[in-house]
Amino acid sequence: MSKAFTKESDGEDEDDLPDEIAGLPAGAKNYMTPQGFERLREELMTLMRKERPEVVQVVSWAAANGDRSENGDYLYGKKRLREIDRRIRFLSKRLERSEVVDPAKRPKTDQVFFGATVTCATEKGEERTVKIVGVDEVDLSKGHVSWISPIARAVLRAFEGDVVKMRTPHGEEEIEIVKVEYV
Repeated sequence: MSKAFTKESDGEDEDDLPDEIAGLPAGAKNYMTPQGFERLREELMTLMRKERPEVVQVVSWAAANGDRSENGDYLYGKKRLREIDRRIRFLSKRLERSEVVDPAKRPKTDQVFFGATVTCATEKGEERTVKIVGVDEVDLSKGHVSWISPIARAVLRAFEGDVVKMRTPHGEEEIEIVKVEYV
């Protein structure tokens, strides 16, 4: 198949996008917990030391076999190599711009800051516990929300016992901060 009919990158990868599109507000620091930083660093090291060399080896072996236009190993390998390189660039930029904040080193306080685990109660009496983490660490199944999420923005800098207003798609909702912990 001619290259004219294949979709190549148009040059605008996620790592080339401005921060506000890639998940961070313009000019904001990329705050992370030590665990999140370590997880991203470990992914970067695995890509650079294990996956990329393996794919390069397969691609060079496939290239040595002759006709590259119909060689699936070669074509898939080149595509996978581009994906790995794009992810390496993205992770390198994120880690380079990150600022690690360790919530365990914070003095004991009942005020909500980055890294806090916050239990909130809605007007209906429903309780929800969230941990405020970096944009690259979000995991809703564990209750980890980004520091730029609506609930985090509503509770940041508030104290245990405060009632704050949070914007939702259904309008403003009042939530009470029941408990603040730094685990």
